[in-house]
Amino acid sequence: MIINAQDLHFTDLNQAVRQCTDEEIILNEVLGQRYIASGNKGHKVIINGIPGNALGAYLNGSIIIVNGNAQDATGDTMNAGRIVINGSSGDATGYAMRGGVILIKGNAGYRAGIHMKAYQDHQPVIVIGGKTGSFLGEYQAGGRLIVLGIGTEDLPIGPFCGTGMHGGRIYIRSKIAPTGLPPQVISWKARKEELAEIEPFIDDYCQCFSVNKAEIMERDFYILSPNTKNPYKQLYTHN
Repeated sequence: MIINAQDLHFTDLNQAVRQCTDEEIILNEVLGQRYIASGNKGHKVIINGIPGNALGAYLNGSIIIVNGNAQDATGDTMNAGRIVINGSSGDATGYAMRGGVILIKGNAGYRAGIHMKAYQDHQPVIVIGGKTGSFLGEYQAGGRLIVLGIGTEDLPIGPFCGTGMHGGRIYIRSKIAPTGLPPQVISWKARKEELAEIEPFIDDYCQCFSVNKAEIMERDFYILSPNTKNPYKQLYTHN
């Protein structure tokens, strides 16, 4: 099915998507409509334009492809599925995400991966091709955040990365080691066997966006992980 979203209110657009029985849905002329494919499963949704906030919120297994940028809270609390953004993404991408994969060709805004968590056998993953704003992985409790820093020679993360982090891992591709991290986070240069854990997602990113994997792997990666000697609970308890 092809739907022209021009001048459609987001409630009407979302109702049309929910009621569609076709496996593939193409949305043209999208401009800021919110909650597209919220809770959706069993579809491939191709979006031509710029979707609004909470794209794919509570996504439950569908594939979403955005041919453009996305706004805030993409993949909010998504359970399963795949979101591919052929552009950049706004703030709070993957908010409370607990399953599935988000691939972003360009940059992500502030608080990407905030409250990201693992759930049973679900291990959410966000791959960001460019750089991110402040508070990447804030309160992260599980899953994997991967920042490739393509197109930048500087550290591709903003200030306060990993604030409140108490689970999961953040992988940062960078010429320089991360600095200014909060005390509850430790970092080290990734070893070859540690990179093997995320290599399938790097392969996925490179194939999806026609990026040369060899060039990606030429640069070092740094891993950020919670510091068990300075646990998250110390932010809230007096010792």
